[in-house]
Amino acid sequence: MTSKIPSDDEFRVALARFPEANFLQSLEWGEVNEKIGHKIIKRVFTKNDEVFGFFLGIIKDAKRARYMEIPSGPLWNEKTKGVAEFVFKEIRQIAAEEKCVFVRFRPQLLEDKTKYIESLGARKSPYHLNAEHTVIIDLTKSEEELLSDMRRQTRYEVRRADKLGLQTTFSNSEKAYDEFYALQSETAKRQNFIPPSRKILLAEREVFADKIRLYATKSPEGETVAMGLIVFAGNEAGYFEAASSDLARKLPGAYALQWQVIKDMKALGLKRYNLFGIAPPNAKNHRFSGVTTFKTGFSSETINFVSAHDLVINPAKYALNYAIETIRRKLRHL
Repeated sequence: MTSKIPSDDEFRVALARFPEANFLQSLEWGEVNEKIGHKIIKRVFTKNDEVFGFFLGIIKDAKRARYMEIPSGPLWNEKTKGVAEFVFKEIRQIAAEEKCVFVRFRPQLLEDKTKYIESLGARKSPYHLNAEHTVIIDLTKSEEELLSDMRRQTRYEVRRADKLGLQTTFSNSEKAYDEFYALQSETAKRQNFIPPSRKILLAEREVFADKIRLYATKSPEGETVAMGLIVFAGNEAGYFEAASSDLARKLPGAYALQWQVIKDMKALGLKRYNLFGIAPPNAKNHRFSGVTTFKTGFSSETINFVSAHDLVINPAKYALNYAIETIRRKLRHL
């Protein structure tokens, strides 16, 4: 088994070998993070010239600790003996060379693989990473099947939006992104979350190009009700960012937006639509509980991935980070 720093073409070939991969393990996501000042680590793992795993890592210099984040990864062939051990050994070595305190990752494995992940030397992270609990809609179904999968109230709101004359379109103009940035800043104040900076949004717009769409639903009078940023790669589209105006309290703009996105992503030939993040099961006081009701209205098929885990490189410094993040999680009701 060997580990190599891949060319862009080699990395794309590796990504294509894993249909469960999403845009958070794409070259584009790496480039976005480079534009905002992070160092990117890419590796492809091979045996006899056959790809059996890969990952995209992001080095982050937080005040509490320097660490490497592997969103929705690493990915590896579980059927090949010894692969996971080799992959994690290499990740540990790279993190140590980069003077990281820990590595945080959340692989595309279901939660029943938690003990398996911990057998590789990882421990559960005090903080979440990349939609551990989510709703993923099967876009290979017909529109009639997708509608029938919805909760009755959701289906009603989708149809009411049409009767009210709400219109949903997408634009990748800088003006649209400025509107989204302003609207999401307002939404963040109402809902108490930290939105991405304008710099990050414009970097995503530039790098993903035709693989990103900024949707907006407007009233018949042209007033914005809801906006959503959709990013796609491989087989999957992700509902990555959202914002809404006060009009959303009386107009079903978010429902209209989701239904249009579902139809558009289906038309593009994508196989699944990830609504990106709901509350864990039976967590009524979780800050995502409200949005969970909305998202599960489109499908009752929820997915629970293995939660974020950490590979500890520097135990002493990690202990301080663990304490800080545990307190932060409780204060934010996560």
